[in-house]
Order: sequence, then C-alpha cells, then structure tokens
Amino acid sequence: MTEPTRRAFLKTAGLLAGATVAGTTGCTTESTQRSATGTRNDRVLGFDGDLLTALAEVVLPASIGADAGRRATRAFVAWADGYDPVAEEMHGYGYSDVRYLPADPSPAWRAQLDALNALAMRTKGKGFVTLDVPARSEVVAAALRRERNNDRLPAPLGASHVAIALLAHWASSPDAWNLALGVQVSPGACRALDGVARKPLPIAGPRA
Repeated sequence: MTEPTRRAFLKTAGLLAGATVAGTTGCTTESTQRSATGTRNDRVLGFDGDLLTALAEVVLPASIGADAGRRATRAFVAWADGYDPVAEEMHGYGYSDVRYLPADPSPAWRAQLDALNALAMRTKGKGFVTLDVPARSEVVAAALRRERNNDRLPAPLGASHVAIALLAHWASSPDAWNLALGVQVSPGACRALDGVARKPLPIAGPRA
C-alpha cells in the first residue's frame, strides 16, 4: 500500500464516501467564524471550522463513524498548525546535500475552503455548509476537476487541494491502515518486543 491510489485503497478498505464529523482542534465547529486564533512564527493558525467539517463529511469515508471522523479532522488541523515550513529535512540514504521542506500549504488550503463556499453559492445558490452531502459532493468534484494526477493519493504535504490533503492525511493514519487491513497493525506505534511474533488483534468498532 505504498502510495496507494484512492481507488485501490478504498476498494481494499471497502469504504463509502461521506462521514459525519464535528469538533476539531484549531477550528470552531459550532461557529461560522474563522478560527484563526493566533500566530506561531508569523503563521496564521486554524481553519474555518464549519467549512472544514462540511468538507470532511464529503471526503472522509462514512463507515469510519462520527468519532473517528472527529479524530481525523482534529489530527489534520493539529498537523497543519504544527507544520514547520522550510525546515531542514532529515538526511536520507543516497544523498548528502541539505534539503528543506516545502512552504506552508495552509494559506492555500484556507483559500480553497473559501473558494468551495463561493463555488457553492454560484452553482447551488447556497453556502457550502448549508448544502446536503450529495450537493456538496458535486461542488467538491467540480473544484477538483482541474486537478492533475488525481488518480493517485499523494502524501498530505504534496496535496494541491485541501480536500485531497484531508483525505490523504486520514489515509496515512494508523486508524486507516487498521481499517483497511481489518486488524490492529497501527504502523508507527511503539510495540513491546515480546509481542512482535503475535498476530495482530482484530479491530473494534466500525469496519468496512
């Protein structure tokens, strides 16, 4: 599942689009106001909570359930807010030059959230948040129509649109891997050495 395509991943997981999510870290879900509550190193933090929640209801799989959807959205906001633009990368194998991370993607993602709302108003006559999920899906599909290489899910940092970034961030999470495989593999999590030979436990809660 290295660099999985959206189709292959969702087929493996057996998931359907559309999850109900609410409550995000760094964004206000009960308010229509932008929750850019401060700055860190001259960066604006946070996203419009209502718009991000409405987008998550479209792009995240319905079968993960509301709680997992909330965790996924909180994790995305926390990751975006904690990103350190143009930080020096860890040295990898095969090269000795110093490399740096990309610029901050969040300003463009915030602008794209606003653009989704504007597109909804222009094409549906209502704000993005007030549309039902099928109508929001049509707006998102129209916004992504010009995106290139949309047959492959990129790393979250390489996503050119906030909708893809949100899905990609969830798809790379331990919860997504566990759901796709049907067992608790939790990649990236620390496990005791005495348990490495045991079979992974089945997952609990919503399943594909």
